[in-house]
Amino acid sequence: MFKRIAVIAAVVAAAALAVAPIGSAAQPADPGKGGRCIAAGVGTLVSLGLVDEAARGEVDYAPLGLNGAGLIRVALPAGSFLPLGTVISLHRTNPELFAWCDGV
Repeated sequence: MFKRIAVIAAVVAAAALAVAPIGSAAQPADPGKGGRCIAAGVGTLVSLGLVDEAARGEVDYAPLGLNGAGLIRVALPAGSFLPLGTVISLHRTNPELFAWCDGV
């Protein structure tokens, strides 16, 4: 249980760092939405039981894409293992790609 809490805390901390402006990185029209979108993504990973794997970069996101559950609005090829930092950045810059970011 402690390990799971530590992993979730690490994911949230990484999300907080990703929300901070960095150089000329693309920003969403509503900067607050990026943070809410990231939080919704972490919540989705927790609810799907994938947060530990995501923290280790071991989630194949293809089953969540258009060719699977449709939660990510991109057709991803099998074996789409993305670093968590990349996924977090996409939540900030392209929240429209993630169904869980609708209405946040």
